[in-house]
Amino acid sequence: MEIVVAQHSRLAARRTRTAWFFLLPSLLVLLVVAAYPLWRTFQLSFYQVSILQFPLQPEWVGLENYRYLLADSYWWISLRNTAVFTVVSVAFETVLGLGIALVVNANFTGRGLMRTAMLVPWAIPTVVSAQMWRWMYNDVYGVVNDLLMRAHLIAQPLAWLSDPQLALPGIIAVDVWKTTPFMALLLLAGLQSIPRELYEASTVDGASPWQQFWRITLPLLKPALLVALIFRTLDALRVFDVIYVMTGTNPTTMSMSVYARQQLVDFGALGYGSAVSMGIFLIIALFAAAYLVSLRVELD
Repeated sequence: MEIVVAQHSRLAARRTRTAWFFLLPSLLVLLVVAAYPLWRTFQLSFYQVSILQFPLQPEWVGLENYRYLLADSYWWISLRNTAVFTVVSVAFETVLGLGIALVVNANFTGRGLMRTAMLVPWAIPTVVSAQMWRWMYNDVYGVVNDLLMRAHLIAQPLAWLSDPQLALPGIIAVDVWKTTPFMALLLLAGLQSIPRELYEASTVDGASPWQQFWRITLPLLKPALLVALIFRTLDALRVFDVIYVMTGTNPTTMSMSVYARQQLVDFGALGYGSAVSMGIFLIIALFAAAYLVSLRVELD
């Protein structure tokens, strides 16, 4: 018995060394492209540095950048905009994506064509789709206002991206249009992993489609649903391109990433911009940790 245990331990140790050997190249790449820039950003957040001055003259300010960040109203506005964008867009994308996944998972004529067509919005580059919708939202020649006026839903053209009450909802609608196929694709993969025999057996027992959804589909889809929520939430928290292309640095829609870019590039505040970036990293890291803990609890 002791010999078997020893052999098993040696085999496990050999497999562990082999795994680390294959992981080492990836870890080295991550160290170069992620760990070092993150460490350098953390360092710069304690200095006052301006890229408008050359050569650079870093001045140690300690926690002053972080104190200013906590008192900066524009930072809190960008944080609120990002939170609203994330919660609303992810909620709509999850519900709509689940509905689409349930439809395309069924057997019907033309299912393959529909699966291909639903990916078109997601396949379009974000910058391209954002610029396209920016033109469509235009209050002078935009097709959105034209369609709504023809349908007698509005009496006059609306300035979708200039009105503080409409700008953020308009951007959220664009993101939902573009990213819902991504959620549908992830959830479709989860649906296809559920054995058909469970549905057949429940049908024999007299379960309705609604009961099958709540008793079979949703419980077995939870792991895939949580993974999809993790990916989409982390992506939404660092949203930049769709907002920057459509409204630039407008405070009514500015996200945390747009605000960081404004400080680093437009204002040249390398130190304070690094502090903003570290704030974004900390928020996303906390959300990621919370999701991973919840995912582990669900799987256990």
